[in-house]
Amino acid sequence: MNNKKHSDVHNRKKSAGRISVCGILCAAALVIFVAEAQLPPLLPVPGAKLGLANIITLFALLYLTPQETALILVSRILLGAVFCGQPSAILYSLCGGLLCLLGEMLLIKLLGRRFICEISVVGAMLHNIGQLCCAALITKTAAVFSYLPILVIVGAVCGAFCGFCILILDRIYGKKFMAMLKKDAER
Repeated sequence: MNNKKHSDVHNRKKSAGRISVCGILCAAALVIFVAEAQLPPLLPVPGAKLGLANIITLFALLYLTPQETALILVSRILLGAVFCGQPSAILYSLCGGLLCLLGEMLLIKLLGRRFICEISVVGAMLHNIGQLCCAALITKTAAVFSYLPILVIVGAVCGAFCGFCILILDRIYGKKFMAMLKKDAER
């Protein structure tokens, strides 16, 4: 019985450490999202943004489990909608964000982290496609897909920028982040 108690305490400590890491990454993504929401539109395309919060999501996907990354993404989307006063955007953000996350998870499995910039580009495009599909379902018109060509181009450019940022973030903090996770797992 004593070993079981020790094991439960150990698992709770490990779990608390992982939850803390997820909370920190969620907070970072939320700060980036809210800051980006305050910027004036950078492009003449309605709703087009750089998607800088995806830098944190994709970084998390490199080091955390898909479930932990999905938790970070969904939490950021829900809290971001509340903080920015845009609850109507939740459905669009979830459709785009989850399609992006699924695509990035698959590509990381198939290609590995070496192609993170390319994965980020595809993820940005998938995000735009997910949001357009949501808009088409809500408006009951396929006319929204007329934005697809420009959003694919915008997604490619923004995804490449975010991918480059992830490379820099990974080079600077990747080993430290991995060491922190390993140290937490050993507790």
